[in-house]
Amino acid sequence: MKKVYSKIESIAGNVITVTAEDVRYGHLARVTSSIGSSLAEVIRLAGDKVSLQVFAGGRGISTGDEVVFLGHAMQVSFTDNLLGRIFDGSGNPRDNGPRLEESLVEIGGPSVNPAMRIIPRNMIRTGIPMIDVFNSLVESQKLPIFSVSGEPYNELLARVAMQAEVDLIILGGMGLKYDDYLYFREMLEEGGAMSRTIFFVHTASNPVVECLLVPDISLAVAERFALKGKKVLVLLTDMTNFSDSMKEIAITMEQVPSNRGYPGDLYSQLAARYEKAVDFEGAGSITILGVTTMPGDDVTHPVPDNTGYITEGQYYLRNGRIEPFGSLSRLKQLVNKDSREDHRALMDGMITLYANYKESLEKKSMGFRMSGWDEKLLKYGEIFERDMMDLSVNIPLEQALDRGWQILAECFDPAETGLRTELINKFWPGGRNEPDEESA
Repeated sequence: MKKVYSKIESIAGNVITVTAEDVRYGHLARVTSSIGSSLAEVIRLAGDKVSLQVFAGGRGISTGDEVVFLGHAMQVSFTDNLLGRIFDGSGNPRDNGPRLEESLVEIGGPSVNPAMRIIPRNMIRTGIPMIDVFNSLVESQKLPIFSVSGEPYNELLARVAMQAEVDLIILGGMGLKYDDYLYFREMLEEGGAMSRTIFFVHTASNPVVECLLVPDISLAVAERFALKGKKVLVLLTDMTNFSDSMKEIAITMEQVPSNRGYPGDLYSQLAARYEKAVDFEGAGSITILGVTTMPGDDVTHPVPDNTGYITEGQYYLRNGRIEPFGSLSRLKQLVNKDSREDHRALMDGMITLYANYKESLEKKSMGFRMSGWDEKLLKYGEIFERDMMDLSVNIPLEQALDRGWQILAECFDPAETGLRTELINKFWPGGRNEPDEESA
């Protein structure tokens, strides 16, 4: 039975407070005012004082308006009819399609029992060499993309959405500019990936509370599809906007602030979402790739700092490229040992040479005389950045590995690469050079 209250104790911005009993945290209520009705979510319980965040904002609400508690948390429909659809953070259609109300499931549930998880073992191929070759994305992994405003992180996510070898993409947008929302929609439609995508979007003009719901609603749907045997990739952008929305509500609630004004449970709130990444034995999986923008390119900012303790590595996106030194996929060794026998050795060898190139580049900028080895490294670095690091490069893993050998052959003699002889004999373009064999 729904409980109806007709007296609002206080109104502070988008937060209202009523005196009520038997109400749970996260439950929904409907607030009816003179200008219409809106959903609200319980965000604080202090005895019989219940604080609710009103989705549509506090404008037009008076103390005599009616509050009806619905007795359940936010729910989302779970059917195959979700595929190809676009919804807002409350699960309402944004694409002029029909509203879905069958097979409702609650969002924001607990993460999967660790005893039910299996060790990650499969690579998710994306067609992006800096991911596939150097920091492989692993099924059921949770990885952030650390970046700054202005970098093409949404373009990177769109490419991953179109090319990743998974069954289903769930895209959760938080605080998106309207242009970014249109970009995602057009790219997915033109690329033919919309039919396997579910898009939950919160734009900067939408209510703050909907921003907080996007990860939960995305992951609740992902979990249901994973239990049906689907390999689901959840793409979230941007988790800093999610954290800023948490901070805004915490300030409204007059909570004691922690580092830089963020609430003290920032770590727990982020972990509760990222820990939904899982590979189910005998079923599907959930893999999470989320953008975290760093204000001022400061990795010690509370959001990326806390994120780094939760996730299994990170991708650093700088100057339009995934940087090889700051980026790390901690689970890559579980899968790239089985992709091709030269994968791990080639990955290590090319990154070592690229580090040497950076040293030679610094020597050149300081006016030191360049040796023959330095000149080779400078040539190698330019080709590596153009043919491997550039995000426009779109080739399968095996072709990317072959291209890596070609780059080495263009710049070095086989003995200069530091790679094992048996790999050089098998993969070096055109075979090893005769002079090198004689000298060996």
